[in-house]
Amino acid sequence: MALITWNPAFSVKVKQFDDQHIKLVDMINELYDAMKAGNGSETVAKILGQLVDYTVTHFTDEEQRLSQYAYPDLEAHKSEHEKLVRQVLDLQQKFEAGQAILTLNVMMFLKDWLMTHIQGDDKKYGDYLNGRGVI
Repeated sequence: MALITWNPAFSVKVKQFDDQHIKLVDMINELYDAMKAGNGSETVAKILGQLVDYTVTHFTDEEQRLSQYAYPDLEAHKSEHEKLVRQVLDLQQKFEAGQAILTLNVMMFLKDWLMTHIQGDDKKYGDYLNGRGVI
């Protein structure tokens, strides 16, 4: 069973970013499945690394598009991105060093952060970009 099920209500009404959000949801679900199945740390580390890399790519894409359209809350949005990247990189480093394990609490943190960010911060830029012809 998936940790997160994508729902059209999560849409920010910008196809590029909806597609990326769906990919992030899929990756979190893949990480969750690997954790639940007790897959080896190499498998989990690989999936976690891919999730970190894709998150950075997604955030860069968002920030470039928001900058292109002079989004007024860009700095606050970037700050939220930077905060999560620091937290996830710290988790990744601790996991790879054997100092941390993926637990349900960690997975719930990732899920809650992503859903809160999409439904809060990202929904705001959706309307802003739609108003400038970006769909």
